[in-house]
Amino acid sequence: MLDRISLVLIIIGALNWGAIGLFQFDVVAWLFGGQAAVISRIIYTVIALAGIWCISLLFRESEVLASSTDE
Repeated sequence: MLDRISLVLIIIGALNWGAIGLFQFDVVAWLFGGQAAVISRIIYTVIALAGIWCISLLFRESEVLASSTDE
């Protein structure tokens, strides 16, 4: 379950970076009051932690990943 939550957060972060790269528009900052706002910084931190967690997906054996998705 934690893997899926992390992947969803990473996708949200990737879409935000895409918006920054293509349109120079930070969706998180726009929604929550700027990049320096406390809630924006918390969201950036949570997404970063999810990214760190997803690094572990690279080093798991495919059997472990297959059995976790079956549940």
